[in-house]
Amino acid sequence: MATANIPKPGSVVDLSAARSVKPKLTSFDRTLASARTTMMFSEVLQLAYDSFKASKVRFLLTMLGMVIGSASIVLVVTLGLTGKEYALNLISSIGPNMIEMQYSGGSIAGPDNTTTDDSMTREDMLAVLEQVPGIQASSPMLEAHDNVSIGDGTTKNVMILGVSPQYKDVRNSAVVAGRFFDDQDASGHTHVTVLVEPLAITLFGSASNAVGQTLSIRGIPFTIIGVFHERINTFGQSEISEQTMLIPYTVARYFTGTETVKEIFFSMKETGAVTPAADHILRIIKSRHRASSVYKAFTMTPVLDLMAKIANMLTLVLTLAAGITLIVSGVGIMNSMLANVQARIKEIGIRKALGATSREIKLQFLTEAVFLSLSGGLVGTLIGLAIPFSIRFLTPFSIPVDWWSAVVALCTSMIVGIIFGTLPANRAARLDPVETLKYE
Repeated sequence: MATANIPKPGSVVDLSAARSVKPKLTSFDRTLASARTTMMFSEVLQLAYDSFKASKVRFLLTMLGMVIGSASIVLVVTLGLTGKEYALNLISSIGPNMIEMQYSGGSIAGPDNTTTDDSMTREDMLAVLEQVPGIQASSPMLEAHDNVSIGDGTTKNVMILGVSPQYKDVRNSAVVAGRFFDDQDASGHTHVTVLVEPLAITLFGSASNAVGQTLSIRGIPFTIIGVFHERINTFGQSEISEQTMLIPYTVARYFTGTETVKEIFFSMKETGAVTPAADHILRIIKSRHRASSVYKAFTMTPVLDLMAKIANMLTLVLTLAAGITLIVSGVGIMNSMLANVQARIKEIGIRKALGATSREIKLQFLTEAVFLSLSGGLVGTLIGLAIPFSIRFLTPFSIPVDWWSAVVALCTSMIVGIIFGTLPANRAARLDPVETLKYE
């Protein structure tokens, strides 16, 4: 008969094996632990809500900073997007898909010491149109300065630009009265002209009065068929001045006596094709002229990129400034929660005496801090979104709204609550239950 392996009195028992054995958790144990965690979390939420109801005024004043900070983040991003959109629309009004080719020099002296230039010609434009895909409009440009006279004998020196009918689309010009000359006018060498609005007002009093009038250039009568203006004021940074008149290129070249052109304009169908097309056009024109000649291609792409970067940087700086408000609000939350811990010392002692662990106490006060900050963040975010939406519905202005700004505001509010609620929560969790029960 086998005897039980019972240690003898006074012998040393090895308990290392017993310590290494971990008790197995049954499904019932896991279910019980899960239920306890759920009950603990719901209890913490209830306690946080009860604490809020007990000190509504203090908590509402503490939340006010979070409301202002969250609303500021949403509104700052909205203002940044609005400014960016406005600036880009202004630049787009000039012609975002436009490519402007210029001859910059490279003339050489001949045997008789006379200089010859190597300017572009209309044939260069036709060659580009054959080889570069995606061009939707193009126009050569001749420039001349001459005196024009009207019926009452008034004479004025103006700048005459010879362009094609597609110039209006390339430069995105707006016709305010009459019409722009068309392909039939250009092919028929018709003596028609389109005046810039300030010149029409100077000569005839208004844009509508100018249409149908006649003016003379070197004794040749031209009928005014339209009045135009640039969609935005370029402050003299374009070829259009306040004393400009446009005539068909086919007519203008007889006034200049040359086939060369000062500039050639192209407009691409897609904005993304502007930069590679400009390089392609530049290569084609250089290949058709002397190697020493210098040509340049100008586009609006660098300006558009620069404006977008400036707007984004301003939005980022203003958003960081608005985030400072949230940090200040977080300090207010921390002070409020520290005062709350001090006022509830006896409650903490009773909870610990009834079995609440330090972890549960810490979770309780941390939840209250997050609840406080997140509630303020939610209210502030709704206010920040309500303002631009109200403007969109009640006015004709289309204000852009970035939903990511709302997400950032809410996440920042929650993070602020966690960071600035940790210190009060840790202080509450470290309180000695014996000492807290004696506190009055």
